Amino acid sequence: MAAAQIGVIGGSGLYDMPGLVDREEVQIATPFGDPSDRFVLGTLGDVCVAFLPRHGRGHRLLPSEVPSRANLHAFKQLGVERLLSVSAVGSLREELPPGRLVIPNQLVDRTRGSRPATFFGNGVVAHVQFDQPFCPELRVALKAAVEQRGLPVADRATYVVMEGPQFSTLAESEFHRAQGFDLIGMTALPEAKLAREAELCYATLALVTDYDCWHPQHDSVTVEAVIQVMHENTAHAQAVLAATIPTLGHARGCRCGQALQGAIMTAPALILPATRAKLSLLIDHRL
Repeated sequence: MAAAQIGVIGGSGLYDMPGLVDREEVQIATPFGDPSDRFVLGTLGDVCVAFLPRHGRGHRLLPSEVPSRANLHAFKQLGVERLLSVSAVGSLREELPPGRLVIPNQLVDRTRGSRPATFFGNGVVAHVQFDQPFCPELRVALKAAVEQRGLPVADRATYVVMEGPQFSTLAESEFHRAQGFDLIGMTALPEAKLAREAELCYATLALVTDYDCWHPQHDSVTVEAVIQVMHENTAHAQAVLAATIPTLGHARGCRCGQALQGAIMTAPALILPATRAKLSLLIDHRL
């Protein structure tokens, strides 16, 4: 199987990476089912990149239907160590207007437990650290690339993840603002948790599409309005990715690649053979 160094998972509006050359498509099977779609492998400069549209081509998957475990496992199979996520989000702050690029540093989970959020269970217990849910090295690289484009960027924000697929009620929007959250979206979790368990570096380039419904001049979020801003943001996102990826050839200096070190609580002798086989890519080097 072809190998990739960097992974990109595209959210709403980003269904391809036209800058990749020597492209090929691959379908990857995983112990956790099928990924969202076929992967596109190609090179950007001298870096091999694996791209996956999170919602599938044609935007076929609801946020709660995205097979995140399969997606992350497939990136791991391809050899990816760093994963860049692009996500459309709503803004909960006046100073983060539609069109702004944001690199969040914190997450709050308000999904409803319908999305599998761990690779573990079935006789294997692991607890990874998640105090800093986004890789600091990737966040720095994304910020530098945005600034290189001359675009305004916020590099600290708390992203609250809701279940969806409906947009927020006014009461929910005001509640999230009162809690001090800055962005709202539907897809960063469980993706970020699974990336940490897979020992992948992970960071999100968040593209603000709307003010959510709290804003007095933006009191109804519509798909039409979101899509209009999304198209403008997509061009910026593609340029930022193209500028970021060539800077990531160095060895990782963060802790993401050691997330499972000391995290597996279960005695190796007690792990069922079928469970160990299912998790072998993730855990064999730690047992």
